[in-house]
Amino acid sequence: MSLWDAIVIGAGPAGIGGASLLAENGAKVLVIDEASGPGGQIWRGIEDIPEDRARLLGADYLAGRDEAQRLRSSGAELAFATQAWRVEPDGTVWLKNSRGIRQERGRRLLIATGAMERPVPLIGWTLPGVTTIGGMQILLKREGILPEGPLVLIGTGPLFYLYAAQCAAAGMRDFALIDTAATSAMMSAVRHLPLALTGQGPSYLIKGLKLLWMLRRAGIRSYDRPQDLRISSSTKGLEVHFRQRDVEHCLSASHVGLHEGVIPETHLPRSIGCRMGWSGAAAAFHPYRDSHLQSSISGVYIAGDAGGIGGATVALLEGRIAAMQILKSLGWPVDELLLRASLRVRQAHLAARPLINRLYLPPQAMLTPSDDVIACRCEEVTCGQIRAVLSAGCAGPNQAKAFLRCGMGPCQGRMCGMTLTGLTSATHRISMEQAGYLTIRPPLRPVSLGEIADIVEP
Repeated sequence: MSLWDAIVIGAGPAGIGGASLLAENGAKVLVIDEASGPGGQIWRGIEDIPEDRARLLGADYLAGRDEAQRLRSSGAELAFATQAWRVEPDGTVWLKNSRGIRQERGRRLLIATGAMERPVPLIGWTLPGVTTIGGMQILLKREGILPEGPLVLIGTGPLFYLYAAQCAAAGMRDFALIDTAATSAMMSAVRHLPLALTGQGPSYLIKGLKLLWMLRRAGIRSYDRPQDLRISSSTKGLEVHFRQRDVEHCLSASHVGLHEGVIPETHLPRSIGCRMGWSGAAAAFHPYRDSHLQSSISGVYIAGDAGGIGGATVALLEGRIAAMQILKSLGWPVDELLLRASLRVRQAHLAARPLINRLYLPPQAMLTPSDDVIACRCEEVTCGQIRAVLSAGCAGPNQAKAFLRCGMGPCQGRMCGMTLTGLTSATHRISMEQAGYLTIRPPLRPVSLGEIADIVEP
């Protein structure tokens, strides 16, 4: 087991920003990521993507090239295709790759595991041909694949419209959008407009308006405020049913993409005991971070979307800010002017975030689906079954897990955790924070008993 000045978990924008700066300043750094190269989800495949596909994905994606090269040149030790399946508060990280299992130890930890798509539990979301829009975009980035046949995209949020615009830019026209944003979203978001017009906020608003204009100009069908939304299978593929202003609609599709925004991926910080809090504005749990981006555990820092959704630029900045704070904590000299400037620029890029959060707040039906909706895909447990045990006296998500096996499958609660909390909150009439979340324990990724048995202690 080697001792590192810092171990960085995740090689997306935040991990790249943090690891590069740490290593360039002489720190001994280990970077861990499950992918085969740097980039994370946002810059996935950035090092070897064909030029025509890169242009389709846009300038924000292409910005990752220089950052990936900087990481490669920084001197950091890069461990790609490697899983961190157990992390301990003292900086010990258990890794798994094709060669087996090993331990590493960091004097400081930087968690940069990014975000995950918010689960979208509705009737039919488990049918073949229904997937997340994030998954569809991964296929586009990695393989250049777009869905064949009629496509229906359901949901809301920046990625929802970005992927739709990328489909249109690639020449697709046989697809439709169903925007699930709440009717009151626009009016209630107005109070955040003055802040959004400061700093870098206008650039984000203009970018969003350009996407909407591009889709309108391309003639893409669009529906809003759907009611009784459900997906069913038919002899020809899939059908999306909903009501809009008392008119019944049925759209045929070969593929359906779902997206209700992204939330921090909190399994790793939860597993080591980092304090969490519920953000009503973002409808998600966030790990506690101080002004130095340090978690509630000393020596453990969280940067990027893992600590709160801000996008690629904010993630890159937070990685660098966390790196400078780590260097300071280790007694290394830091450019204080650069640190203060980075903090100011970060705030400028976050100016539009309250407006964006309010515009794309998920509908309540996503947090408390109807009884016949499957909540836990792994164990095929319905929301009705969860409500039944909660009504019978079940205290919350962890007891429901014991009764029904929710959260015990391969995803380890990533798909059903938020639904368990939402149903607990609604049934017991308590806040989401009071309802709590599933207790996360290692392994964070599947590990066989044989692999554990093969561990040889030094």
